[in-house]
Amino acid sequence: MVADMLRTNQPIPVRGGYRGVGSSCQRVNVKAKVLGVGKYTDDLDAVDLPGMCYGSAVRSAYPRAVVKAIHAEKAKALPGVVCVLTADDIPGSVKVGHLKSDWDTLIPVGSTTHFLGDAIALVAAETPEILEQAKKLVDIEYEELPPLTCAADALKEGAPLVHPSAGTNILAHEHLVRGDADAVIAASKYKVTHHFETPWTEHAFLEPECAVAMPFDDGVFVYSSDQGIYDTRRETALMLGLPEDKVIVENCFVGGGFGGREDVTVQHLAALVAYVCKRICKVKLTRQESILIHPKRHQFSMDLTTACDEKGKLTAMKLVAVTDNGAYASLGGPVLQRACTHAAGPYNYQTIDIDGTAVYTNNPPAGAFRGFGVTQTLFATELNLNKLAELVGIDPWEIRYRNAIRPGQVLPNGQIADPSTGLVETLDAVKDVYYHSSPYVGIACALKNSGVGVGLPDYGRCRLVVKENMVHIYSSASCIGQGVGTVLVQIVSQAAGLPIEDIKWHMPNTATAPDAGTTSGSRQTTLTGEAARRAAVQLRRDLFAAKGLPYEETSHASDYLEGVTVEKELPATAAVRFNRSDLDVLNGREYVGEYLGKTDKMGADVPHPVSHVAYGYATHVCILNEDGTIRKMVAAHDVGRVVNRKSLEGQIEGGTIMGCGYALTEQYPLDHGKPMAKFGTLGLFRADKAPDVEAIPIEKEGVDVAYGAIGVGEITSIPTAPAVAGAYYRWNGQFQTSLPLEGTPYSRKKK
Repeated sequence: MVADMLRTNQPIPVRGGYRGVGSSCQRVNVKAKVLGVGKYTDDLDAVDLPGMCYGSAVRSAYPRAVVKAIHAEKAKALPGVVCVLTADDIPGSVKVGHLKSDWDTLIPVGSTTHFLGDAIALVAAETPEILEQAKKLVDIEYEELPPLTCAADALKEGAPLVHPSAGTNILAHEHLVRGDADAVIAASKYKVTHHFETPWTEHAFLEPECAVAMPFDDGVFVYSSDQGIYDTRRETALMLGLPEDKVIVENCFVGGGFGGREDVTVQHLAALVAYVCKRICKVKLTRQESILIHPKRHQFSMDLTTACDEKGKLTAMKLVAVTDNGAYASLGGPVLQRACTHAAGPYNYQTIDIDGTAVYTNNPPAGAFRGFGVTQTLFATELNLNKLAELVGIDPWEIRYRNAIRPGQVLPNGQIADPSTGLVETLDAVKDVYYHSSPYVGIACALKNSGVGVGLPDYGRCRLVVKENMVHIYSSASCIGQGVGTVLVQIVSQAAGLPIEDIKWHMPNTATAPDAGTTSGSRQTTLTGEAARRAAVQLRRDLFAAKGLPYEETSHASDYLEGVTVEKELPATAAVRFNRSDLDVLNGREYVGEYLGKTDKMGADVPHPVSHVAYGYATHVCILNEDGTIRKMVAAHDVGRVVNRKSLEGQIEGGTIMGCGYALTEQYPLDHGKPMAKFGTLGLFRADKAPDVEAIPIEKEGVDVAYGAIGVGEITSIPTAPAVAGAYYRWNGQFQTSLPLEGTPYSRKKK
C-alpha cells in the first residue's frame, strides 16, 4: 500500500489530528513495543539499577504438610547470599489477599501448607546463579498430610479443613431465587436436564510475573506488571506494616493478563527484601512457577434443568454448581457470584433457582479469568437451549431470537434492560451466515456485565495535568494489552476538542495517578473512560472561558443511571476545536474526573435492582468444513459505542480464538494437586490452527456514560465454546457436555 502511494504520488496521510471516539488511531505504546525500547519489568537490570540483587522463594514440596523446621544456615553461609527470610522476618501481616487476607506470604514454622506453590523461605543473592545454589541449600522439614484435591471430598462431613480458622471448606455460597422454579418446571411442556463439566485452564500470558523493588523514602518503590497497582500497594503495605502511602507502585509494560495478574505473586516478595535488607531486588517466576502459582480459571461441575413452553418460550431454570477454588480465596467469591447472576443467559424470563458453592481444596488457587465464571455457566445454559429447540421443533437461532432480551424487558436477575440492549441486533447480524454457510454450524449468545456492580464501590478516576502546552493523562487503569491508554487519549481528545498529538498518556503510578480500580470486569473503558470524559469537559469549559467564547449545552438526568447527567453541546459549541497553542492559558492546571457506578447490592429489596451499570451482548457462530475443521468464526458484539475500531476488532478476534482453545484443546491436568502440564502441553490454540474470525461490532445508543462505550474484554470468549460445541453436535451427532470436546480434528491423540 505504501509503495503504491509513493508510485502514484498520492498524498501521505498525516497521523494524529482530531482522532476521537470512533477512529482507529495508533496505540499510544505501539512504537515502543515495535522498536523494542519499551521496558517490561524483567528488562530492568543492573545497568538501569546498580546494586540490584535477585530473589526467589523456596516453595513447598507437598500440597499439604506441616512445616516442622527451616534450616537455612548453609544457604546463608554461601558467598554472595544477601539474605534468607522466613515468616518471622515479615514486619506486618503474614497473610495477604486480593479480597480476603488468607494467602500466606511465607508459611511459618508450625503451620500447614495449602498447595505446592506456597512460599516458605525467601532467598536473595547477588547473581541468579548464586540464588539457585542457595535455594538448594535451604532444608525444610515436613510432616506430610493427605491433601484434599477434589471439591466433593472437601465438602464431606469430617473432611480436614484447608483453612482451619475459616471453620469450613466453603469459601462462598450463592443462592438466587426468583419465583418457584420447581413448580414452573414441572408444569412446563418441555424440560431438559444435563450434567456439565468445565476444566481448569491457565491464562498463559506471554510475560511471566516479575517485580523489582527498592528502598524509598522510609518505604518501598515497586516496579510491577499487574492488573491493579493500588491493590498491589495495599497488600504490600499490609505485609510490611506500613501506611499505604509509603508504598509506591508503578506498572511497566504488561505482557498480557486475562485476570491472572490480579493477585500479588512476586511484588510483595521483592518489596520484603528491599525493605528488610535495604537493597534493590528483582523477583521473577519461571514459566513453570507461573503455571503453578497464579490463580487459574475455575473448574465447574453443574447440574442444570431448563424448561420452556410449547412455542419455545423459556419458563424457568434450576442450576446447582460446585467449583473448586483451590488453596486460597483470590477472587473466587465474585467469580461464583458472576457465574450465578449470569447463568440464566441474556433472555426474557424470570423464574430461576441458582445454587452455587465455591470450595477450598489443596489444588492451585482459582480466581479471575476472562469471563469471570460466566464462561462456565453459560456453556451449560446455551447447550440446554439447543436441546429444548429440538423438542419444540425449531432451530437454535430461532429459539434464541424468540427469547432474546429486548430494551425495556426484564432480565432474569430483575434488572430492566436499557435502550442500548442489542442482543437481537447481534442475532440479526449472523442470521444469514447461520442459515446459508454450512450444514455444520453452531450458535450461542452471551451477556456480560461492565463494571464491578452489585452495590460494591466501583470508581473510575482520571487526572489531567496541563503542562508545556500538553494535556497529560494520569490514571491507575492498567494497560495489559487491551489498549486502555489509547482509549483514554481518544476520549480526552473527543471531550476536550484537542488533537491526539497534544495529549500524552503516562504509565500507571500510585504517586501520580488516582485510584481507578483493577483492570478487571470489562470496566475500565466504561468507568475510567467516563472519568476521563468528565475531566476533559472541565478543561474544555475553561478553554472556552479563557477565549471568551460562549459554552452552550443541554443537560438532563439519565433515565437509567443514578447520579449521571447527560450533557450535549449545542452545534455551535460542538464545532469549536482547539490545538496546542490554545493550551498556553491553562498551563499548571489540573482536572480530576471521577465516576462512581452506582448499583444495587445482591438481594436488594427493590422490584428491579440495577445490578450493573451496563451489559454487553454477543452472538457467536461457528462454521465447520466437511472434515470437521473450523472454517470460520463469526462474532457479533453489541458494544454500545466503538471507541477504537481496530482495538475492538483485535479484542473480539483474540477472545474468540481463546474461546476456541477452551472448547477444543486446553486443559490444566492435576495429579494430587500437582500441575502436569508445561507451557507447550497446555493445549493452547496454535496460530496455524486458528480460524478466520469475522468481527461484527453493533453500535447502539443507550449507555449514558463514556460516550456509550461498553467493555468487551471478557464477553469475547464467553459464547465461543457453546457455539463450537453446537457445530460439532451437528457434525458428528455427539452431544458433549464437558470440555475440551472429544472426537474433533483438534483432539489430542490418546496414548
